[in-house]
Order: sequence, then C-alpha cells, then structure tokens
Amino acid sequence: MSVQKLINLKNKIKLKSEVYKSIKIIAVSKTFGIDKIKPLIDYGHLDYGENKVQEAIDKWTDIKTKNPNIKLHLIGGLQTNKVKFAVKLFDFIHSVDSEKLAKKIADEEIKNLKKLKIFIQVNIGNEKQKSGIEIDSVENFYKYCKNLNLDVIGLMCIPPINQDPTEYFKKLNLLNKKLKLPELSMGMSADYLNAIDNQATYVRVGSEIFGNRS
Repeated sequence: MSVQKLINLKNKIKLKSEVYKSIKIIAVSKTFGIDKIKPLIDYGHLDYGENKVQEAIDKWTDIKTKNPNIKLHLIGGLQTNKVKFAVKLFDFIHSVDSEKLAKKIADEEIKNLKKLKIFIQVNIGNEKQKSGIEIDSVENFYKYCKNLNLDVIGLMCIPPINQDPTEYFKKLNLLNKKLKLPELSMGMSADYLNAIDNQATYVRVGSEIFGNRS
C-alpha cells in the first residue's frame, strides 16, 4: 500500500514540475514501525525522515548498516546533548536553529570524520512558539555556519498552520536564492505541491505515504 501511495505521489509531482526528477521525497517514517517502512526500502526508496534521535537509533541502525545507500534526515528539533548520536546516524539535519547547536554539530563532525548536509531552519512566520532563525538574522547565521565549515545546502521552514502557506514558501525561496543555496526543504503532506510551485527540492511527506498516525 505504501509503495503504491509513493508512486502516486511521484506521479502528482511529475505532473506539477518539469524538474520532478530533482525533487527528493523524504518519507517521514516517525512513529511507524519497520513493517510499514520495509516495503519502501525493498522498492528502492532512499530518503527517510525521523523526528527523534532515540527512535531513529532503535529503528534504523541495523537497516542503515545493511543498506548504506539509505539517507536519513533529522527533521525534528535537535538538543545539543543528542548531537553526538545524531551525527553518527543521520546524513541530513533540517533543523539547525542556533549557534550553540551549529558549533556542537561542527565539533562532532570533526570527532567522527563525517560531514552532514545541513539545512538552516527559518522561523518564516515569526511565531514565538516555533523554533528557527528569525528572517533578519538568517544571513549572519549562514555566515557563522560556513565559518564552522558546516555544509549548509539550503533553508527549511514550517509555515504557520491554518494559513495559506504560499506567501511563506515564496519568502523562503527568495531568501534561499539570495544566499545562492542549491536545496530548499519545505512542504509536507498537506502542501507539498504548493511548495514545489515555489521551487522546493526536498518535500517531507508522511501521512500521504504511510496513512494517518494512530
């Protein structure tokens, strides 16, 4: 079932975008067991997203050893005391949102002789309750990350809920272009086609592939 849903998703993206082959679908597998994920792995899908470091360690350590081509994306918030575990397991972090976190990741990369792909999380709606770098501070934060030798490949956002995300996606796209970054992480099950209209290159889709979480 999940494989057919993924195929349907790819077909929707193909109809939407001429550059559909360059758009990566992150199958957000948080809270779903391996029995739900394995059909996608067997099908050959490579990109998966998790929110919590410990859940990802329990679920993915053995699988990634057997399937080294799989790319694991941390899409949830990352606490500095979990960075040492995250750097060992994940390939991408989409939620870098503070100088303290950026410095800790850089230090752990040196210890582990490993480079991760980094997205800066932007608080695109300036919401007090949300994580992310404020829009006016993104450029300076990007320079800080580059000085740490982090491989920053793009920006990420989660637009305000119950609002049309279009203006927020447009704003992040413009900011991404200003920084001349090649990738853009935005769009989830409810709005990924809208995100693709605004040049998202990574979309984070869970329920559209796996069904609703219980």
